[in-house]
Amino acid sequence: MHDASSPTHSPVPPGSGPSGSGSSGPGPSGALPPEPLAHGLKQRHLTMLGLGGVIGAGLFVGSGAGIAVAGPAIVVSYLIAGTLAMLVMRMLGEMSAAMPASGSFSVHAERALGRWAGFSVGWLYWFLLVVVLAVEATAAAQIAHAWVPAVEPWLWVLLFMVVFTVANLAAVKNFGEFEFWFAALKVTAIVVFLALGLLAVFGVLPDTDPVGLTNLTGQGGFLPNGWGGVVSGVLTVVFAFGGLEVLTIAAAETDDPARAVGRAVRSAVVRILFFYVGSMLVIVTVLPWTAQRAGLSPYVKVLDAIGVPSAGQIMNIVVFVALLSALNANLYGSSRMVFSLAERGEAPRALLKVSGNGAGGVPRRAVLASVSFGFASVLLNLRWPDSVFLYLLNSVGAVLLFVWGLIAASQLRLRRRLEREAPGALALRMWCFPYLTWLTLAALPAVLLLMLTDDAARPQVLWSAGATGLVLLVAAVRELRARKA
Repeated sequence: MHDASSPTHSPVPPGSGPSGSGSSGPGPSGALPPEPLAHGLKQRHLTMLGLGGVIGAGLFVGSGAGIAVAGPAIVVSYLIAGTLAMLVMRMLGEMSAAMPASGSFSVHAERALGRWAGFSVGWLYWFLLVVVLAVEATAAAQIAHAWVPAVEPWLWVLLFMVVFTVANLAAVKNFGEFEFWFAALKVTAIVVFLALGLLAVFGVLPDTDPVGLTNLTGQGGFLPNGWGGVVSGVLTVVFAFGGLEVLTIAAAETDDPARAVGRAVRSAVVRILFFYVGSMLVIVTVLPWTAQRAGLSPYVKVLDAIGVPSAGQIMNIVVFVALLSALNANLYGSSRMVFSLAERGEAPRALLKVSGNGAGGVPRRAVLASVSFGFASVLLNLRWPDSVFLYLLNSVGAVLLFVWGLIAASQLRLRRRLEREAPGALALRMWCFPYLTWLTLAALPAVLLLMLTDDAARPQVLWSAGATGLVLLVAAVRELRARKA
């Protein structure tokens, strides 16, 4: 394939198009103009992306920190955080099924609240993805370096970045295939872990006795640190659910976006909640919660305890795959988001070129722009991990909650507009509208306030608030200039 000389359809010019003011809102069908991107993703790609998109290192390793502060009640923490994520995904799924777009929630925010909202949430999410990409690439390189010490970590980082850049430049189906098999391995690992854990709980495995409820009620009881521990656990694990949003971005590149996103959201949210909460229940039932430590995988602890040979290396492989999966998904999501911003005149028009012969293709310049900033983030992480990059990471630490908040606010407005103008487009509906939407809107600032009371989380909130404020200021200046023009 070769780069097209121009995009296959014109972007929305500045000052027009979907916005909260001066916009006609969704058309009679509730649909957006056709995307100039290839429809290379299949339903199986999207479904597995939904299942495996958030099963990552945060679950396999980071959950140990949550157990350490909440005890067995970490199950409740995951249930609360997972329910919040599930509500956000249902809202996002409703809008994406009615109006599929490569910019997903950025496009929805622009239609519902105005250009400032689409601009702000789009650029903040892009910034979040390309910064976190550096963490994933560096962590995967450290694991690979431990396996092959002769190869320096920076060379592994370079290899990963080049491989996934080439894959994403070639065709969207490459992204889909990588994610399908990555997610399949992660889901298989979780299912096997749950099966072995249940066998251990009931004493079916060799040299094991039934565990009963001893570890759930002993060592200080189910709530060893009270409900304060549950709240701290929520703050620790809520960000592990970030990443599901890419599912709705990818839906725009399927043959039937509305149907694909509806099916994927329906199947993914419940199963992911099952995987997370089920895993935690097995972990705190098999072993005392006091055996877990922050930074150490509770999965390895459990597998070691029930006699699985080489448990540590097995989990290293799973975590390695999870990190590469997240890197691939973040590169894809960031490129599509900045491409969508360019379509709406919120990013340089040069990013609009796609590969192919006019039938749609890959936004190669958007991919290269995203990976370039990703490379820069990696270099900062390798050179100044505890200073410059730490500040950069903190500046996106709580951005996900801002994104979720705008998703909820957008759904609140677009749902009523769609009911009036295009009720047939509502193939997937938010539960108990508008009450659960309002509950979500109230819960998100509550989480931020709780983070402010936590010494470890406070820097993330403050730095993220600064980054968000800066982007909002730029959006406001653009609005003023547009009105004067």
